[in-house]
Amino acid sequence: MAAAGASQPGLDFDGLRPPTPGLTETHGSWRNTVRAFVNAEIAPNIDAWDAAGTFPDAIYERAVAAGIFGMGFPASLGGVIEDADLYHRIIFAEELHRLGSGVVFADLATHWIGLPPVIGFGASQLHDAVVRPVLAGQQRIAFAVTEPSGGSDVSRLMTSAERHGDHWLVNGEKTLISGGLRADYVLTAVRTGGAGMGGISLLLIDAASPGLTRAPVTGLGWYNSSIASMSLRDVSVPADRLIGVENKGFSALTRQFNIERFSGIAATLAMSRVCLAEAIRFAAQRETFGKRLAEHQVIRHKLVDMVREVHAAYGYLDQCVWRFENGDVPIADLCMLKVHATTTLESCAREALHILGGSAYTGSHRLERIYREARIFAVGGGTEEVLRDLAARQLGL
Repeated sequence: MAAAGASQPGLDFDGLRPPTPGLTETHGSWRNTVRAFVNAEIAPNIDAWDAAGTFPDAIYERAVAAGIFGMGFPASLGGVIEDADLYHRIIFAEELHRLGSGVVFADLATHWIGLPPVIGFGASQLHDAVVRPVLAGQQRIAFAVTEPSGGSDVSRLMTSAERHGDHWLVNGEKTLISGGLRADYVLTAVRTGGAGMGGISLLLIDAASPGLTRAPVTGLGWYNSSIASMSLRDVSVPADRLIGVENKGFSALTRQFNIERFSGIAATLAMSRVCLAEAIRFAAQRETFGKRLAEHQVIRHKLVDMVREVHAAYGYLDQCVWRFENGDVPIADLCMLKVHATTTLESCAREALHILGGSAYTGSHRLERIYREARIFAVGGGTEEVLRDLAARQLGL
């Protein structure tokens, strides 16, 4: 695909990531650490975990031992790399999604969105009771926002919490909670005030509380999953489990959503690179009608279009990372980038499967797993329609 004599990066997973000055040697070391963990602990087991529909709890403490679980959290609480930036998070998401192992990532990363509000706005006693055990891999935390009736429209959530003296009584339903079946604690968005964004609060609820029941979410979804639905019936929550200011929880939600979107974007682009690299490798080897598949013009054009989409998405990502790291919060661009990244993944997954043809369905290609998991990224973290509309409002349209 390169012109004769031209010097180009390899057309494998690593080479398909365009260079950027934002990535340093420190980030390269971090990638090596995460990749070593994935290769040692996840890659040999992912097929068996798919078949079993779960993975062992021991993986959490192994991630702690590998030095990757507490990334970005204070060392005083058991964290590592306190000065981690967005690229550290992006690299973590990329490396776990090289295998299409999305649910392993989702379960291992729920503390990234569940713990920061507890650390920043929760009572100090929660640091020892909750934060330390989670960062040690001994306990789990999940984040419950989505409801059966609400989806991406968080401002309409209906799960209620009423104050009764020294406790809250919580009633409602939550669903699509990543890591929810394993969680010891669930940071839960509840309505404590009036309608709209102004009446939302965050409560940290013990998953073993009387009146709280959980069930797996079945149907079209990720394998290995501990995604849960949760029913709350007069669940008593101590008053000091309020995280932040009553009725001011929506701002904390938006901060977490921004971080979650960066992880989702990184995951989709990593899987896009996997699809593209697999398609390039196959097209270079497979012969049809007397020549390599890659020598057919129509196939080369497909591959070039995929490279173009991936490179354009990374250019947009690097710009957004730079702006966030320098104090800007370009919400419209982050929304549009997520839409661009998810459409890039679906395009690359579809075209790669088409290039591999029947061999893509033999059970020996990551493409099957990635294609199966691709659509959830267009829904999680805000659907394409919701994000387009949010971007329009931010742009003043």
